[in-house]
Amino acid sequence: MTKHETFFINSQSAMRFPMFSSPWIPLLLFVFSTSVVTSLQHNRFPRLSPVGEKFLHHSRVLNSLPLDDFKTYYYNQTLDHFNYRPESYTTFPQRYIINFKYWGGPNSSAPIFAYLGAEAPIDDDLDFIGFMTDNAIQFNALLIYIEHRYYGKSIPFRSRDEALGNASTLGYFNSAQAIADYAAILIHVKKEFHANYSPVIVIGGSYGGMLASWFRLKYPHVALGALASSAPILYFDDITPQDGYYSVVTKDFRGLSETCYETIKKSWSEIETVAYQPNGLSILDQEFKTCRPLRGYFELEDYLWSMYASAAQYNHPPKYPVTRICDAIDGTYSVNGTLSKIAAGVFAFRGSVSCYINEPRNETETDVGWRWQSCSEMVMPIGSDDDMFPPSPFDLQSVINYCNRLYGVPPRPHWATTYYGGHDIRLVLQRFGSNIIFSNGLKDPYSIAGVLHNISDSLLAVYTTNGSHCLDILKAHETDPEWLVRQRKTEVGIIKGWISEYYADLKKYKQ
Repeated sequence: MTKHETFFINSQSAMRFPMFSSPWIPLLLFVFSTSVVTSLQHNRFPRLSPVGEKFLHHSRVLNSLPLDDFKTYYYNQTLDHFNYRPESYTTFPQRYIINFKYWGGPNSSAPIFAYLGAEAPIDDDLDFIGFMTDNAIQFNALLIYIEHRYYGKSIPFRSRDEALGNASTLGYFNSAQAIADYAAILIHVKKEFHANYSPVIVIGGSYGGMLASWFRLKYPHVALGALASSAPILYFDDITPQDGYYSVVTKDFRGLSETCYETIKKSWSEIETVAYQPNGLSILDQEFKTCRPLRGYFELEDYLWSMYASAAQYNHPPKYPVTRICDAIDGTYSVNGTLSKIAAGVFAFRGSVSCYINEPRNETETDVGWRWQSCSEMVMPIGSDDDMFPPSPFDLQSVINYCNRLYGVPPRPHWATTYYGGHDIRLVLQRFGSNIIFSNGLKDPYSIAGVLHNISDSLLAVYTTNGSHCLDILKAHETDPEWLVRQRKTEVGIIKGWISEYYADLKKYKQ
């Protein structure tokens, strides 16, 4: 998903730039425009990451799985799969991690579950993406986790600084190269471990879910099927309404509490009114316990905007952050009225910390990497209109101007649908696609751009009314609601059917 990506809006002198933030951290981007001064461009582009817990500031123990189960490898990956110039043959070490614990062994034709890494290092996925380990034993599956190029330890060129230095070295950083990397590694792994007839199921969530679905379409000879969780493959061009994402956020809050929705909706104008008073920013600093003084009301608004979006996107049980925010807003009574209610929502969302908003934060590799991806091909036209947020229409020209200033190259907003398709998907995809599960939770704002209807007998939409972003591929817990348990069982049953059919074909082939 937050995960935030690339979308721009105007606010005063500020341009807001959202982004598919890496699987863990929302991208807060400060952009200085106008002749002398600066303007803060925030993540109004919701993050595209399977895991939002770090952004939600909930502590969680990582690496609870036995590390001895995982073995790290590096593949000598080709820099450019689509060109034959001498420099294209340059290689770099790409990291992949294998769990052999449940595998049926060489020559067993036991399946391979391959997790396709997205916009972050692969490390945390070993623990968070529980669908792999939770189901491996019943399939006797080999588990492989492949890191996306330019993230983590899979860095082309001699250093991260050089790889991310300019548009020339960044030019090899795109989804087509990434899925070609995955194909090369999977073919290598099958050969290396004598698993030539092992069927491969690729799995991914959010941006990684998009990659999984696209991989199955582009490399059907490598992957038997794909589980694409919360993959908004239809949020390009004009396929999905631009205000779709934020209309779902609004629906989530309003469906829970009309008074909470009304309070949030009117808070924007009240924040601006207070900000323009003498010492107004200081009043806001005190009310919201900011970590450093606000430079403008837009910093507070951008924080709240991202908080509400993330709460809706990652509204996972049992904590349900939307409920937590609204309970605090509705349950607060103060002489400061709306502002105190909104502040109470922030405190409830974040929990007990020393300060809120404008915390010191170092830019992550995901911030840097996704900024490039959203300035090249991942141009998702997300804006807001008639909902609980101020009107913030998507402005493609602002995106083009920003990316030109930053990289010296403009984005290609129509390339994703040119290369992967998306228009008239129900008419087109049934003619050549197969064996993809598009899973969604309808509380997830990104579900508005997901595939929500079966396209054919093997292009299947599996969704839950109360589900949130990538919830189905996260680790199972005893407290999971029954509807989530059923969703996962349905997905496992579909995958079993694909593999059974494959084994029947394989038996005939070997006769």
